[in-house]
Amino acid sequence: MKSLYLRIYATVVVVLLLFAFASGLVVERHLDQERTRNESVLNERLGAWADLIQRSLPGAEAPAETQATALREWSQRLRIPLALDDANGQRIGASDSFVRRVDEGQIRPFAVKLDDGRTLWTMRPGQMRQAAGPRSPDAPRDERGARPSPPPWPFLPPGFPRGAGLAIILLVLFIAVAAGAYPVVRRLTRRLEALKQGVEQFGAGELSHRVTVSGSDEVAAVAASFNVAAGRVEALVQSHRSLLANASHELRSPLARMKMAVSMLDEASPPQRDKLKREIDRNVAELDALVEEVLLASRLDGAQDPLHRDKVDLLAVAAEEASRVDASVESSGDVFVAGDERLLRRALRNLLENARVHTPAEAPVRIEVGVRDEMAVLAVIDTGPGIDPEQVAHVFERFYRATPPGTGDTAPHTAGSGLGLAIVQTIAEAHGGAVTVTSRPGEGSRFEITLPRG
Repeated sequence: MKSLYLRIYATVVVVLLLFAFASGLVVERHLDQERTRNESVLNERLGAWADLIQRSLPGAEAPAETQATALREWSQRLRIPLALDDANGQRIGASDSFVRRVDEGQIRPFAVKLDDGRTLWTMRPGQMRQAAGPRSPDAPRDERGARPSPPPWPFLPPGFPRGAGLAIILLVLFIAVAAGAYPVVRRLTRRLEALKQGVEQFGAGELSHRVTVSGSDEVAAVAASFNVAAGRVEALVQSHRSLLANASHELRSPLARMKMAVSMLDEASPPQRDKLKREIDRNVAELDALVEEVLLASRLDGAQDPLHRDKVDLLAVAAEEASRVDASVESSGDVFVAGDERLLRRALRNLLENARVHTPAEAPVRIEVGVRDEMAVLAVIDTGPGIDPEQVAHVFERFYRATPPGTGDTAPHTAGSGLGLAIVQTIAEAHGGAVTVTSRPGEGSRFEITLPRG
């Protein structure tokens, strides 16, 4: 059985069948015990009645009329149909109720042998209750002429065996529960099948596919988790595709320049050869920086938690990095955050390199370290040409390089690979923070990283 719903349904049906069978055995055994106990109590009661009547009746030597009169009196007192035969089986007397019910076939007399040889005929209490029912002459009778006892189950025909009636009831109950369990099981497994089909579609390359989440049970939780995971995988794959496509495009320029310089080395004069070698070295350094940034961006995309979460002194990190690019540091005191010092240092270095590239050599670059609204603030301020307002929203996109303000889209792009600011944003978000930029053309830009304090 390959289908899950069939296996679940078969399990439910088998368990239900075993339960019905066990319940039938228990009920049947209980009925047998009750029947045996009732028979024992009945026999004891009949024996007590017979002993009482025997002690109260006139002896066997008394006239038959006297014995018959006494028998009818005891029949009225006990409200039991009675009859009495002598030792030879000859009828001495009988109560009116006994004669009437025997004639109508309502009872089968029960004989009790008395000590003096006489025979007392009576009927069981159960038969007396049955005999008290309707006395229609058209009522059905069995092959012995007696009317059958009423059925133990009201919806079954008269005379139906009690054990068979119990079996039919259990069978009907089994069918009803089995029929009711099927749609429930099928609905559950249909949702699992839909989830399976969604996973197959996603695995076949349809990364935008999501499964329907219905209900609030475990299956719905699995479907929701799948959608979240699928969204992450899709974003990661698209990010890597974009990264690979843009990186391959960015690699073409330095590789082409290197290829041209190498082809010109053999025919170049010594001064030109030195110039070509410097060009090759510059292109190799550019390739090395680009590959390093691509690898770092890829690691940041693929890692769930790339942070070591150490206690980092932002002021100390800012002072060390500022000394590399001749920038100034302003702070009102030590500021600590919990994070990866290596990545935070890389984010600050990218901002400083970006600021130094766009700022004249004689213009200052400043770093501000402080606290605002219980958040650590690390800002890099330059006095360069700034960024056009329509380009501000795109500066953190990968491989986006802004053009100088007022030059339009046809102007040459600024230097760099276009990954530095995107890496800064990824590092800030990985630490639970954010990075923003405010810029005015001709006045410079302010890049600000806000991080939770550690």
